[in-house]
Amino acid sequence: MSEPRPSDRHDEPDPDDTFEGIVDEATQRDPDLAVIEAGSRTLRAHSGQPQGEAVPARPADPETDKALRAVEQELAGRWGETKLEPSVTRIAALMDVLGEPQRAYPSIHITGTNGKTSTARMIEALLNAFELRTGRYTSPHVQSVTERISLDGAPIAPERFIETYEDVKPYVEMVDAQQPYRLSFFEVLTGMAYAAFADAPVDVAVVEVGMGGTWDATNVIDSTVAVVTPISLDHTDRLGTTPAEIAGEKSGIIKQGATVILAQQPVDAAQVMLKKAVEVDATVAREGMEFGVTSREIAVGGQLLTLRGLGGEYEEIFLPLYGAHQAHNAAVALAAVEAFFGIGAEQARSLDIDAIRKAFASVRSPGRLEVVRSSPTVVLDAAHNPAGAKAAADGVSEAFSFSRLIGVVGTSGDKDVRGLLEAFEPIFAEIVVTQNSTPRAMDADELAAIAVEVFGDDRVQVEPRLDDALEAAITLAEEEDEYAGAGVLVTGSVITVGEARLLLGRG
Repeated sequence: MSEPRPSDRHDEPDPDDTFEGIVDEATQRDPDLAVIEAGSRTLRAHSGQPQGEAVPARPADPETDKALRAVEQELAGRWGETKLEPSVTRIAALMDVLGEPQRAYPSIHITGTNGKTSTARMIEALLNAFELRTGRYTSPHVQSVTERISLDGAPIAPERFIETYEDVKPYVEMVDAQQPYRLSFFEVLTGMAYAAFADAPVDVAVVEVGMGGTWDATNVIDSTVAVVTPISLDHTDRLGTTPAEIAGEKSGIIKQGATVILAQQPVDAAQVMLKKAVEVDATVAREGMEFGVTSREIAVGGQLLTLRGLGGEYEEIFLPLYGAHQAHNAAVALAAVEAFFGIGAEQARSLDIDAIRKAFASVRSPGRLEVVRSSPTVVLDAAHNPAGAKAAADGVSEAFSFSRLIGVVGTSGDKDVRGLLEAFEPIFAEIVVTQNSTPRAMDADELAAIAVEVFGDDRVQVEPRLDDALEAAITLAEEEDEYAGAGVLVTGSVITVGEARLLLGRG
């Protein structure tokens, strides 16, 4: 579902409407469509300067590469991100022995189900445009673990990543010895990020939660701005089986007296967030009420937006990303930065429009509606849940004119695979099911059995090796002259997309 053209929109609601009116409005809008983002869908335009090198290659120096691999191996020996003991006890202990580095700078904390990384990148770009030094912590990574920690819009250099690990390692081992469980992979990386930001030093940190909020390892910061991107069902075994239950966990990042930037949400999730805000005396700015997307038009390489921020309207914003969901992410990011600068509460003014335009034109987000090949066009998107898949499908349909689209899908075994496939079924002429190289990957034959139920036997091909799957899909797209406008979409998992990116020469 795409955002209506300006002529199709209703009058904007009065910010003083009652809560019942807000609930009624939200009920009329399906929150699982274009507003919800699949982890970010992007294509870089040719205007504006891009944010650093979004996906770093392996270090050119053999010794540095060897040292980085050693660090990666040590980190991999810890609990992975899917094995959790829900508490912040261990990370708090690490922060204590490190001297509380996370308190050396203000921060903006981001939770939600989909869109966190894209929104974080946009916030980072906006802050950089106002000459602030930034640290950004996001997850998971597409290709290199160093992507997770960024300084001034670029992934941390491998040499600095190694140094940071070596600096914190003795303290990590100290905490390991004192706790019933060793620090996990994600907890150690979080500690490294906070230490690297303090060492830089940064003016502000932009921090994406790993999972949930209350007990997420990142939640040892006291952010003045809490951002909640659209919530939908994911990680239901750990966070809850309804949007309201999931919102309860994610609301844990809202701190006393903070400003909450709330994207469009399912009604029950919004109610939970608003209740939490009242409990901690936080100020809430809601998309569609205090800020939002006024208009959007499809443009070459992206879209042209008018955004309504907390301090007024911002016109002619070029965003080199596809999909209505990305426009909504942009509105959320803008409101978050305005709130960080005190606009809308302490000050009644707008941010410099030229800086805003330059920042948005520079945004990149690899592996999300990213075109990595032409003839035929191959697009990568990291959608991994039904809401994200629906947003990706809408974005592809809106931005590309494929005469025939072939899907390459490799998923993790713990996801709602049927829901994801059903979201893609209307746009895929055929699907090649595969699997990535990790233990979490769903077996290709198991995935194929579900795909046959959704697509029918004649539309499903099985290629367990990802390189074979890519070759098969490209062959199908090139099969006949009449399909000159055919394309390939690789999706289902961030890991699948990252591995495909490497295979297609973007590593």
